[in-house]
Amino acid sequence: MKIMLLAFLAIAVIAVGSNLILGQAGFSSQDRAAGPAVRLDD
Repeated sequence: MKIMLLAFLAIAVIAVGSNLILGQAGFSSQDRAAGPAVRLDD
C-alpha cells in the first residue's frame, strides 16, 4: 500500500513539475499554435 501511494505522489509531482517547466520553456499549446494571423487575448 505504501508503494502505491508513493507512486501516486510521484505521478502528481511529475505532472505538476512538467506543466510548470514546459509552460516556462514556451512549449504550451498556445505558444506553439499561435502565428502572426492569430489573435489571442492576453
